Amino acid sequence: MSEELYKQMAQAVIDGDDDEASALAQRALEQGVDPLDAINKGYTAGMDVVGELYSTGEYFLPDLILGGEAMKAALAALEPALKASGQEREVAGVVVLGTVKGDIHEIGKSLVGSMLSANGFEVYDLGIDIEADEFVARAREYKADIVALSALLTTTMLHQRDVIEHLAEAGLRDKVKVMVGGSPVTQGWADQIGADGFAEDAAGAVGVAKKLMGA
Repeated sequence: MSEELYKQMAQAVIDGDDDEASALAQRALEQGVDPLDAINKGYTAGMDVVGELYSTGEYFLPDLILGGEAMKAALAALEPALKASGQEREVAGVVVLGTVKGDIHEIGKSLVGSMLSANGFEVYDLGIDIEADEFVARAREYKADIVALSALLTTTMLHQRDVIEHLAEAGLRDKVKVMVGGSPVTQGWADQIGADGFAEDAAGAVGVAKKLMGA
C-alpha cells in the first residue's frame, strides 16, 4: 500500500502538482505512514527524476520550479508531524545563500535554494543585494558548510570575490565551501577567485553541493 503511495508522491513532484503533493502528504499521515519515509521514498525520489529530466533537456526551467514548489508543499504538510515524532530529516549540509551586493536578481537564486532544500540541505536564503559582511555573519551564525553566491551581472561578479576575501579575513574560509553561479559566471571565474564549486543551473548546483559535502 505504501509503495503505491510513494509512487504517487513522486509523480506529483514530477508533474509539478503542489495540490496533489500536499493532499498525498495528508493521506499518508492519516494512514500512519512514517513522514520521513514519505519524504525520502516518495517526494525526494520524484525530485531526483525532475533533476535528471532537466539535465537531459526534457524538462525546462518552469518544470524545475513547479517540481520544487510541489516538494515544498509536501514538506509543509509533513514536517510538523516529523518534528512531533521526534525524527528529523537527515541534513545533507547547511547552506547560506544569497545574491551579492548590487544585484537584485532573485529567480535563479531562489530556485537553487528550493532545489537544495528538496534534496535535504538546510538552506538560509538571505535574499538579494547582500553585503559581504552579512554573508560572513550568517555563515558564522548558522554554522554553514557552504556559502552560495549568485551574481547575474558582470559588474556584480566582483562581489563574489569580495565575499571570499571577507570569509578569509574572518577566519572562516577553511571552514566553509564557496559555490558561485549566475549567467555571466564561468568555471574559469570560479577558479580565478578561489571558489570551491561552480554550477550552470539549479540542478547542477545540487550535484556540486553534494560533491562538496563528500556525498
